[in-house]
Amino acid sequence: MKTELTTMVMIQDPETGQVLVQDRKLSWKGLSFPGGHVDENESFHDCAVREILEETGLRIRGLTPCGIIHWNNSDTQDKYLVFLYKTTTFSGELITEMEEGSHFWMDIDKLRDALGESSANSFENYLPMFLGDHYIEGFGPWSKNEVYPRPLIYH
Repeated sequence: MKTELTTMVMIQDPETGQVLVQDRKLSWKGLSFPGGHVDENESFHDCAVREILEETGLRIRGLTPCGIIHWNNSDTQDKYLVFLYKTTTFSGELITEMEEGSHFWMDIDKLRDALGESSANSFENYLPMFLGDHYIEGFGPWSKNEVYPRPLIYH
């Protein structure tokens, strides 16, 4: 059994209301918010700040935790944990293109429409957790026969 720890951050521009979206081209392809893997001896918060700077060029502050997603592989018992944050405080110049994908600002409603009822990477399951006003836990079992996990159970 292995456990993988990651973070994901919704950055919202307070002036326009738009959110920063990543169109991923490598693993977990499709639209999502930026984030990444937690390094050894690194807090979840510090990981979120570091990954956003590395991927987008933006320095973020004032992170608010919005929840955690726990995916559990029913076959291997491997766990994939995603710690979710949001912020409206950022500075720097946006990196729009990189190896992993492109970054751009988008209205929330347009993002919802683009995701539809089912996106390639199941990101539509994550979005409600960022948009709520309280901390939420999401849990989703999956098996080797599933390309992407089924919808989350929220608590």
